Amino acid sequence: MTHFKNFFAFLKEPFVQDIRVSDLYPLPGLNALVERFLYAVDLGAVSVITGEVGSGKSTSLRLSTSKLHPSGYHIIAVTAHTGSVMEFIRQISIALDMDCRSPSRALLTRTIRTMITEIASRKQIPVLVIDEAHLMRIEVLAQIHTLMQFEFDSQPLMPVIMSGQNSLIDKLMYHTSRPLASRVVGKSHLEGLKLKDMKGYLKHHLEIAGIKEQLFSEEAILAIHQGSGGLLRKANNLARGALMAAAHKSSFVVSAEHVRIASTEIF
Repeated sequence: MTHFKNFFAFLKEPFVQDIRVSDLYPLPGLNALVERFLYAVDLGAVSVITGEVGSGKSTSLRLSTSKLHPSGYHIIAVTAHTGSVMEFIRQISIALDMDCRSPSRALLTRTIRTMITEIASRKQIPVLVIDEAHLMRIEVLAQIHTLMQFEFDSQPLMPVIMSGQNSLIDKLMYHTSRPLASRVVGKSHLEGLKLKDMKGYLKHHLEIAGIKEQLFSEEAILAIHQGSGGLLRKANNLARGALMAAAHKSSFVVSAEHVRIASTEIF
């Protein structure tokens, strides 16, 4: 890896996952996604973000939540799983720094609601952000609705942002999910990049790493686009692997063959 960075004279690692939000490439539709996110937060409602694996959902959540100043908002971030309602409630309890050892679901739920009310009393808006939400069981989605209700549903204290794969929409269409789905005021779907955007995306990440010139040939860009289906995570892996293959061959231009070599190392 050191040889790869030194060969191209990178100032920092290119195509990393934990890129700063200020360095994010302006993906098509990203501004609209952030607007829907903020709109749902302002209303105390629900916003849903969907996309294929590696399309940038988690990154879009990082960008959106970065718009919420800590003095005015309290982010309750959880990563969903296939566990029970009780396990989900414990996840929220941990995110709120609560004692989650109680075996009583009712007691934990009441304590969470009390904590949410206390946060709101401090002039902060508690925002529940759920990543990988497509993994949640149907009964868990129904429980989220009950957590949002305050004073007979007259006070929308806690907006909810859910991000997940496309199957999340199917789960929200289920009849027990309708109370939660009825609160959705914005849906965003992340598509794979078009070829012209992929070209700009690769160039953008090279510049972040300190390289001004385009290291990828037109054929290599096309190969990365086709091999990744326009999905960011796989494009990053292909681009980084192709750069390593090019450095190994002492080539300052990344070719389609280098991309092919990189593709044999990833899924």
